[in-house]
Amino acid sequence: MLQNNIELDVKTKCIEEKISQYQVAESIGTSGTYISRLINHPEKIVNKTFLAMMEELGYDVRLTYEKRDTAE
Repeated sequence: MLQNNIELDVKTKCIEEKISQYQVAESIGTSGTYISRLINHPEKIVNKTFLAMMEELGYDVRLTYEKRDTAE
């Protein structure tokens, strides 16, 4: 089972960084519609087969986010 709420996580990070999902989409060279589709269907971000295998092995999947040090 995927423990994260990817939709909420992305929306929260956009708010924290004061950037819209549309702006994120533009900056990575894709459309806002595509980003919206991924966020609203998180199983497309994290492969469904991978999740099924990990569940079968007795694991849940939890993503962690770490802010990158931009001073490099």
